[in-house]
Amino acid sequence: MARVPPGEGHLNLAQDSDAASDAPLILTARLPRDLHAWATRLRDAHFPPERNHLEAHVTLFHALPPSCRSELCDLLAAIVRENAPVQGQIEGIMSLGRGTAIKLSSPGMLDLRGRIADRFHGMLMPQDEHTPRLHVTVQNKVAPQEAKALQAELAPQVEPRAFSFAGFALYRYLGGPWGFIRDWSFRG
Repeated sequence: MARVPPGEGHLNLAQDSDAASDAPLILTARLPRDLHAWATRLRDAHFPPERNHLEAHVTLFHALPPSCRSELCDLLAAIVRENAPVQGQIEGIMSLGRGTAIKLSSPGMLDLRGRIADRFHGMLMPQDEHTPRLHVTVQNKVAPQEAKALQAELAPQVEPRAFSFAGFALYRYLGGPWGFIRDWSFRG
């Protein structure tokens, strides 16, 4: 099973095949390395293995049109030039009904996401038109009782703490796995 790494500032041109060029774009907020590694370990331990194609991530947009890729890349480059790493907070555990997530908060990241949403207004799918609840999914598509059991187990272990988002990462949706395109690091 191919897994998507958080990226390290490189462009994966192999993902630009003709078949992938029509795939929707997914934009994530990059976690700091320590938090990413910890959340990925939780995901590996609790996500149904047959559907666990990804490492831990924070999705900002689920399906941006591929036609906006160049403009989006230019906008993200400008945003990271202008902004220092964005502050975030782990808030605890969040129920997804049939799953479990680490609940995050970050007014700064939501402001940047709003700037991106404004730029592509009219091009967003319904799921991306509203402000998301920031989170890292560690379990999904399980029975509700299994999700509640994991939430009870993890609640005392997941303590509030501050962190800084490292930047953004852009992917193509490839029917389950994602194809890494590139990432950007905050520099401002």
